[in-house]
Amino acid sequence: MTLEVLVIAAVRIAGSLPVLRWPFAGGILAVLVDLSDLLLRDTLDLGGIPDYQSFDKWLDQVYMAAFLVVALRWPRPEKTIAIALYGWRLVGFVAFEAFGDRGLLLLFPNVFEFWFLFVAAVHRFRPGFDWRPVTVAPALAVLLALKELQEWAIHGARLFDGISSLDAIDIVRRWLTGSP
Repeated sequence: MTLEVLVIAAVRIAGSLPVLRWPFAGGILAVLVDLSDLLLRDTLDLGGIPDYQSFDKWLDQVYMAAFLVVALRWPRPEKTIAIALYGWRLVGFVAFEAFGDRGLLLLFPNVFEFWFLFVAAVHRFRPGFDWRPVTVAPALAVLLALKELQEWAIHGARLFDGISSLDAIDIVRRWLTGSP
């Protein structure tokens, strides 16, 4: 195990903990810290990460477990849906680890992450939200579509495999500023 693996794992684990106290803000932080490992991987030179995809999916389990701890305190149906979505992604994680096929993650998208952030935001900003199926089903459909698009871009089409996080930041910077 390299020092780089240890540093990034420590950052990811620490970034998962605030959600236990502040569900919405901590959830956003956990997702941002999840993304930060790409930047850390591209800037640190401490021995590398032998199998980044597997490493990332294992560390995802930390923030997802923290999300689940919070979700277990929610009332129904938010909690029930969260448990089902967590279980579905966990099956996908096990399948991915068993077969090493990133395409499996398209069959088991991490809608749990988006559901958690949605519910945490609603609890924070719209406490009187109507949690009947007529309002929950469309929200879940949108979350599923967005997550499938993300999973397809990352694991299906692998649109970002040939680009470093530093290159991606530069592309966004140039687009925002109109620079060549």
